[in-house]
Amino acid sequence: MNQDPIQAAIPHRPPMLLVDEVVEQDESRIVCRKTFRPDEFFFQGHYPGHPLVPGVILCESAMQAGAVLLAKFVQGTEGVPVATRLNEVKFKRMIRPGDTIQIEVTLQERLADAFFMQAKVTCDGKLAVRFDFACTIAKMAERERIGGGREARIA
Repeated sequence: MNQDPIQAAIPHRPPMLLVDEVVEQDESRIVCRKTFRPDEFFFQGHYPGHPLVPGVILCESAMQAGAVLLAKFVQGTEGVPVATRLNEVKFKRMIRPGDTIQIEVTLQERLADAFFMQAKVTCDGKLAVRFDFACTIAKMAERERIGGGREARIA
């Protein structure tokens, strides 16, 4: 899957689009990849001379992969998946410029419009971060919809 289907599935756009490709997907699981280029905006200040991918960016990458997985549930609606909680976040490995992460997200349970997922991010086959998270489908007002270069905000 190239960037076009990813951008059709979720509202994120560069520089905050943090999924490069979908490697594998079924009804309850998705595997994605992201390569962190040396010119990513956050490396300028995190940390100068010793750049690291911020942990929150790793979590956001996984949640975006989860949003791609959930895209089938929001088709034909006016909503987008938004995070409601992160639990049991464990960072195990630092990710640096040039590293490629593999993101695996599994849908554990759905209760109405609440989705409970588990994420695992690896680099070179070694665990970088794992966590559980939940999200719901938030409705977007007319002026918040993405398109035509307009900015989006969640109500």
